[in-house]
Order: sequence, then structure tokens, then C-alpha cells
Amino acid sequence: MHTLTLQSVEKVTHDVNRYVFDKPDALSYTPGQAFDLALDREGWRDDKHPFTPTSLPNESNLEFTIKTYVEHDGMTKRLAELKPGDAVLADEPWGAIQDEGPGWFIAGGAGVTPFIAILRERLAEHGTLAGCELIFSNKTEDDIIYRQMFERMPGLSTWFTVTGQNGASVHTGQINRDLLASRIEPGKGKCYVCGPDAMLDDMSEALKAVGVPEDDIITEEFD
Repeated sequence: MHTLTLQSVEKVTHDVNRYVFDKPDALSYTPGQAFDLALDREGWRDDKHPFTPTSLPNESNLEFTIKTYVEHDGMTKRLAELKPGDAVLADEPWGAIQDEGPGWFIAGGAGVTPFIAILRERLAEHGTLAGCELIFSNKTEDDIIYRQMFERMPGLSTWFTVTGQNGASVHTGQINRDLLASRIEPGKGKCYVCGPDAMLDDMSEALKAVGVPEDDIITEEFD
């Protein structure tokens, strides 16, 4: 168990915050892994929820990019109320998604967060994200996390789509079999998928239907 002390909080979108914590010397992780976090306060220490660092392991601080669900009196709402100096508790890291080579990164909403550190590290190592494409679905354009950052990453192709906004400047509609068939070349790279459980099932089936080998499909649930 690690104790993380909050250094700063800043808004990323209307309902997403970037939290920067100090990073204990004994803490290590691989980009894409998650930590189960709990508030270090009475009555909340056993209420653990998974969050993925969006910082890199070699950075001096530990950063999380977290969507706030104000309609629930739960973890994310209370995280948004934290002040610098407050603390959270972190278990050891876990997770199935890690960098296994270039390919397609398919995300729904906050499910994009495991991909941020993976793409940042790949860019730092190779100088380009050539061969990588982000296919990212949200309700509206205002919900797109780090849109400008993704658009500016050298070599990264981006395909943004929204499902609840008319007149958007990006694509509209669900990520489905037809879309995947038009974007993906089976056998030419890995397909990473992160989002709610129902999305994982749908995407896995759609990817297999367009010819992606099962060994090339890497999934992680992210509610």
C-alpha cells in the first residue's frame, strides 16, 4: 500500500480533472496499468476504484486523468473535492493492457486513459507514432479528453466520433463493424480496446468479424 499526497488539480474538460500526486520511491508501474485508489479518510479506505496513471514511470510525479460523476456520491465526486495536501491510498498496479506494438487504439470515454501513457512512452522511445491510430468515441466534442494533445502527437492518426451531438466537426455515430472494417487492416498491428464491459464484448466480436486474429485483440474494462 502506498500513500499519495495530492500536489495539484486542474480541469481537462468540463467533467474531467488532472490530478498530480507525489510519487513514492518504491512505486513502479508499466504504462497502461491501473492502481486501485481509496481516499485516506475514515469510512473510505476500503472503497477502492481502479485508475490508470497518465504520467510515465520515469517522471517525478504520478498523474491521473479522471472523469467526475457528480450524479453519484462516490469516489470521483469526492476526488474532485480534494485539496493539495490531501492523500489517497494506492495498491500495487495491475492490468492487461500494455504496449505490444503499433496498431489501433479503440476507446470509449474515460477508457482512453490507459492509452495516454502507452502512446506517450512509445512516442518518447521512437520519436513518432507512425502505424498507430486512435479511434475514440464520446457523447459530444466537449467530452473528448486531450483532443489537441492527440492531434499533435507526431505520426498518430486520430478518428474522433460522437454519439450525442448534431452538427459536430468530427464524425458522428457508434464505433461499429463497418467503421472498423474501413479503418483496420487485419494482421497489420494490434487492436487495443478499453471501455465499459459491454463495449469490450461488442468490439471484440466486431474485430473478429472483420478478420482481426483473436491474438491481436487486447482488451481492458474501464467503467
